[in-house]
Amino acid sequence: MNLSKSKIEEKAVYQPGASSIEGWPTTLQFFYAHPPVMLMPHWHAQVEVNYVMSGSVHYRMGDHTFRMSAGQMCLFWGGQPHQMDESSDDSFYAGAHLPLFHFFRMRLPPAVSAMLMGGATMLTEVTGKADDENFARWQDYAKSGDTAKAENAVQELILRVERMFMEPYDVISPASPASKTTSQDNAASVAVARMCDFIAANFLEDIDATDIARVANLHPKYAMNVFRKSTGMTLMKYLTLLRLSRAQAMLVNGQDNILSIAMESGFGSVSAFNKAFRQIAGIPPSGFRRGSSAYFQ
Repeated sequence: MNLSKSKIEEKAVYQPGASSIEGWPTTLQFFYAHPPVMLMPHWHAQVEVNYVMSGSVHYRMGDHTFRMSAGQMCLFWGGQPHQMDESSDDSFYAGAHLPLFHFFRMRLPPAVSAMLMGGATMLTEVTGKADDENFARWQDYAKSGDTAKAENAVQELILRVERMFMEPYDVISPASPASKTTSQDNAASVAVARMCDFIAANFLEDIDATDIARVANLHPKYAMNVFRKSTGMTLMKYLTLLRLSRAQAMLVNGQDNILSIAMESGFGSVSAFNKAFRQIAGIPPSGFRRGSSAYFQ
């Protein structure tokens, strides 16, 4: 791909819910494009990898802001509302949205996983020409329709992210909540990956902690404890986040009423949906829909 094609005639704007990032939170997606600014924060249930190849971008995260320039790569948890509010005309980036069941296949230091789930951003400047070539190839492989190529892209991306923490990197956040977790041994990691995989396949169904724990052959209370220590959130919070991510896309893209969206997103009632939505967005679903319509009409 030729970066000269990234010349922008008009400022591109990202519409939350317009792609499958929010609507299909269990799908691994690669991107390779000019980064559009966001007129409002969004969230999604994947860990995000961003690599800036040219120009610069600026992010507003939950408790911090940061700017990235050409040659920098970052990693953060998309479950916190975040917004790219600046993107230079010559900016071009690549990256991926990794569902948690892919994320927990990685061999990362326990403290890194804890800080990411706690809202920190990991940033490195140790990149090179190989990254430019690899991200372009991973994008092509992911879209090729060839299962073997797509899996190869995933495996190589996982190895690349693991290498990020074998070399110098910075933690960007006023608070680094490493104390939220203890050690993350192999058995716990495997159990969490199994639970994430099950939730990803069934989050729109009526499932609970007992159902989730069963796939990892754990007692529900122990499963909840392992998941919380590994991710910094409860099992039910993660399940709710997937459902809210799906609902976010439905609110923007469709005309279904709030009751239908609540039911189709896996919530048992409108009141439960409204309460959960307020907790992450700060406004009710109807307010979010009105706000997105005002931004993008």
